[in-house]
Order: sequence, then structure tokens, then C-alpha cells
Amino acid sequence: MKAKLSYERGTLKIEGNVHVPFAKYDSRSGCYRAFAYKYRDIVDYLEKSGIEYTDDVFDPIPSPFFDAEIELRGYQQQAVEKWMLDRRGCIVLPTGSGKTYVAMEVIKTLSVPTLVVVPTLDLLDQWEERLSVFGEEWIGEFSGREKEIKPITISTYDSAYINAEKLGNKFMLLIFDEVHHLPSESYIQIAEMSAAPYRLGLTATYERDDGRHSLLPELIGGKIFELKPSELAGKHLAEYVVRRIYVPLTDEERMKYESKARTFKEYVKKRGVKLRSVEDFHKVVMATGYDAKAYEALRAWDEARKIAFNSRNKLVRLKELLEKHRGDKIIIFTRYNDLVYVISRLFLIPAITHRTLKDERQTILKGFKRGEFKAIVSSQVLDEGVDVPDANIGIIMSGSGSVREYIQRLGRILRPKGKKAILYELISRETGEVHTARRRGHAAKRTS
Repeated sequence: MKAKLSYERGTLKIEGNVHVPFAKYDSRSGCYRAFAYKYRDIVDYLEKSGIEYTDDVFDPIPSPFFDAEIELRGYQQQAVEKWMLDRRGCIVLPTGSGKTYVAMEVIKTLSVPTLVVVPTLDLLDQWEERLSVFGEEWIGEFSGREKEIKPITISTYDSAYINAEKLGNKFMLLIFDEVHHLPSESYIQIAEMSAAPYRLGLTATYERDDGRHSLLPELIGGKIFELKPSELAGKHLAEYVVRRIYVPLTDEERMKYESKARTFKEYVKKRGVKLRSVEDFHKVVMATGYDAKAYEALRAWDEARKIAFNSRNKLVRLKELLEKHRGDKIIIFTRYNDLVYVISRLFLIPAITHRTLKDERQTILKGFKRGEFKAIVSSQVLDEGVDVPDANIGIIMSGSGSVREYIQRLGRILRPKGKKAILYELISRETGEVHTARRRGHAAKRTS
């Protein structure tokens, strides 16, 4: 009894008179097939069962021995050692704690063809710069700009997804930066269609609001090492505190807010919807396709949120904070672009949104780094994937309420520095913002 393994369009073909787990019989090709990511499990089964097999799965990129001096902090070394036990799994470390260096040590230790997957071109450029210590000639980019496969190839999630079948047997090691993106319905195929036996996930925010992070243990391995910001503060990250400031709505805003909130609450009560999870809320969203009242209720909910997020009294408190921290470096975060531009005009602060061209954004960030600008204001584009210069004051004007967004924003002010970092949250009293702030409160252990 002998088996032959080969790769075909994101799947493993198992030929021969042999049955293996994780595979289904394909009557059209007269063999068993499995998702490519089951390669390691199938090989383990064949070897433990004493079944002879021929392995023609990989067409790897020839790789040199990657050599470079990489100095690791104690916790980074612990993370590498934990991962090396099974050569699979996710490492969760705060923004600014050096997750990239953990990956570089893994690449150096294994010295096998490696695919690094990142969410943005900005992150791709940052990884390319860091990995060049192994030799620029060994680093390739696989994106919408360029498609060059080399021993260490860096790709965006979009390009890796579109070309998953092509890339699936070229690499032995997969590294997913910001791995919480991977379990989406499309990106998940990058992992499923790859036969790579070694898999590393990196993130500061492992959990997803939709619960799909539960798929990660199957695809690349579960959470094997985690440190929270509070565990590194004071030594490797800045000391920090979180201060919540509760701001009243104006009388006019309160009347409008209560009216909009009542419209939404009456709808969900009438339809018998219990809002206990994101999935429950999605039921209301889905109902807008056939229920005009659902559309009206959802629109009212969104308008109520905007009133809470954009309260005029928040701008008054923001002015006070800007005056108080006149000598500090400040990043202001908002949910909506409209508020970004209002703040930019009122306080003459450079603004960064998705509309900001890359050259202009880089000019603003360089000016912020040099101290030409003491503050910048942004919507969600600075939450992830952009290398933001050191700041020691963060001011959240509004947000989604997700723990992931909160931790990413906290991470923007935790680079090691002399000054203690402060993250302010401006929260509209007696609105839904109060409840979401409480839910995510465990994300920071130091609150004052």
C-alpha cells in the first residue's frame, strides 16, 4: 500500500489504494482530496500508520540560510520558544512591543521559503525595510504594485487571497501580520489553500466581534503567547493611565438623542429581538432588506450614535485638554470624518482620513515626528497599518466600542519614552457610549 501526495489548485491529491482522514473521495479524478492546509496532519497520519508515500506537494522557492543579528527582549524570546514547540500558533503582543522581531527570529531559525501576509501596503513597506537585514536580494513583493516571488515574499491579504492557488505550495512558513483579518470569509482561503506546515499569527487584538477568531486554531494554531499593555508598561512600553471624561449632551442634543434612541428601542421590542451579541444586531441589519421599519430603526440608531459621538460639549472639553497638554504630542481619534475636519478647522490641527493622499499623509506624520505639529486628528486610518511617530497623549472623541479598536488606539501612545502616556476617552453621559466603554474597560487595567 503506497500513497502519492500532490498539490492541485489549493487542494491535496492523495492517490493510491489508501484512505486518509481529513480527505473526501473525488469520483471525477478517482482519488481522495483535502484542503491543502491539512498537509501536515495527513503526513503525520501516514508516517504514524507506517504507510509509504511519495511527496510531490511542494514546488518551493530555493532559499539560503537567513543570517542576521537579531537582539530579542526576554518576552520576545519566550514567545519564539513557545512557538517553536509546535511551529504553529498566534502570538498576541501590544502595538510597539516588537512583534516583527519575533517573526524575524522565526524566519532566521527555520530558514525556509516564507510568505508574510499583511493588510496594507504601508505595512508591506515597513516589513520590507525590516526584513532587508537578511539581504535585499532575497526579499520579494507580491501585491498590486509588483509580483515577484522570492525566498521571503511579502504580500497583502488582497493579493494573497486572489492568488491563493498559485502561492499555496511555494512556501513552508506562513506569517500573518494582524492575523485577526484572516478569518474573514474571503481571506480564510489564503490559509486553507496553502500546504505550508509552519504557521505564525501576529496581532495585538486576537478576538473579533463576530467570533470568527474561533477558526484560527484550526487554520494556523491557537493563541500560544500573550502579553497585555499593562504587563509591559514602565519597562518596554510607556507607563500609562486611562482617563474617562463623561460629558453631558446639550438640551437640544439630548432631545434628539432620546427621540432617535426610542425609535430603535421600540422597533427591537416590537420585533422581539434581544440584543445580546453582534449577531443579534446583524438580524436588524438584514431585516432592512424587506422591512421598511427596520431601515427606519437602523437609521435612527445611527443618527443617535452620531449625536453622542459628535456632541458640541466634547469640543469644549477637547479645547481644555489641548491647552492643558500644550507641550505634549497628541493624537485625536474620531469615528467619523466630518468630526475630523471640524476639529482640524477649529483648532488648526492637520487631519488624516482615507481621503488624505499618501504623500500628504507622510508629510503630516514626518512633521508630527519632528515636532512641527504638536497634534494630529484622524479617523480610523491610523488605528492599524500605519507607522505613527511617538505620541504621549491620545484623545478618543468617538469610536466603535470594539476592544480591538480601543487597544490599537492605546498602542499608538505606548512607545517607550520619558513621559507617562495618557489616553483620554470623551464619553457622552446617559447614552450608549457609556455601556460600550464599560464593556471594553477590561482592555486597560490601569484606569483613573
